[in-house]
Amino acid sequence: MTAPWPAPHAAAPVCGRVSVPGSKSVTNRALLLAALSGGRATVSGAPASRDTALMVGALRALGVPIEVDGERVEFAGHDGLRGGGSVDCGLAGTVMRFVPPAAALADGPVTFDGDPRARERPMGTVLDALRALGARVDGATLPFVLHGTGGLSGGDVVIDASASSQFVSGLLLSGARYDKGVTVHHDGKPVPSLPHIEMTVAMLREAGVEVDDAEPDTWRVSPGPITARHWAVEPDLSNAAVFLAAAAVTGGEVTVAGWPADSTQPGSEILSVLEQAGCTVTPGPDGMTVRGPAELAGVDVDLHDASELTPTVAAVAALAAGPSRIRGVAHIRGHETDRLAALATELTALGGAVTETPDGLEIRPAPLAAGDRAWGAYADHRMATAGALVGLVVPGVTIDDIGCTAKTIPDFPARWAALLA
Repeated sequence: MTAPWPAPHAAAPVCGRVSVPGSKSVTNRALLLAALSGGRATVSGAPASRDTALMVGALRALGVPIEVDGERVEFAGHDGLRGGGSVDCGLAGTVMRFVPPAAALADGPVTFDGDPRARERPMGTVLDALRALGARVDGATLPFVLHGTGGLSGGDVVIDASASSQFVSGLLLSGARYDKGVTVHHDGKPVPSLPHIEMTVAMLREAGVEVDDAEPDTWRVSPGPITARHWAVEPDLSNAAVFLAAAAVTGGEVTVAGWPADSTQPGSEILSVLEQAGCTVTPGPDGMTVRGPAELAGVDVDLHDASELTPTVAAVAALAAGPSRIRGVAHIRGHETDRLAALATELTALGGAVTETPDGLEIRPAPLAAGDRAWGAYADHRMATAGALVGLVVPGVTIDDIGCTAKTIPDFPARWAALLA
């Protein structure tokens, strides 16, 4: 969509039951592991989103035979990855950081590029690590060329992953196919979003790969095969967060169907944040239910391990009756956009009282009102959904690019409207 999208305003508490697409994080890990297995594998529940399409396109560019039927992806057997192709990373961090370590196994050069903003995102950590492991790479950011030679020696490598956990996950996912496996040592500030690395380790083990993560800041992947298997993708809990938050900000009640009883997704932290804001959280056979309070309380939360929730939590905080503080998320300045600056700009434009801190945001109660300008999405799906959340309470909010939500939530506008209906 190119015209500003009028965000629906809730005239009454939002009540309903929703299903959300599968987890982007689980999906793109499963797709890569299926490709690296070299065998017949399937992934079900893969969202028909842009990030999924970009990963499928990247693997096809490496010569992997893939068929997509709705939310089911099927892999035929193959005898290795091929060079000579070009990978479009779009704005998908999982593509730009997970696929290069796999492309080092291809039998020729592979060119990587992406959206304009993707060229600004940090890539040097993973590319320098691949060089240290024996790969030849031309470039330090997108666009770059990785010269595959059909294999990689592997071994030990020391990196600073304080900018993104994806640097660690990307190396681990392909490490079993390296001659010596891979041992990744992190040396720097704490790694953000550690649950995403735990997700990677758990999925590698499900695929029969031996991983030793007993030592802090060190992950060892033994060389060996990756089992071709069926992967079932659970709902994306970070995407579910904005639907549950709709109940919080309107005093309503929303159930997300299929909420897993146990998950490595950091998006599950939204439940404790909403409880702190005064919501009632109830698991049940139909899913996870959140009931909003008559008045939202402010929150003080460290989202270092679940930083993708920051836009949703900031929107909730801007509608609360008390002050809020979001901490531990300095690294999200390097996400799809500088999310801290973007949130401060957009909430302030509505009359919000927002201060950027070195590692987060401070948000104080203030009356909000829509002005003449549209809420800026910055080509960032989570900025767009945060604007939709604010629009439930603040009449007249429009969003300049709701179409960017297709990155992870296919047809978000229709799903949002259906919840309100």
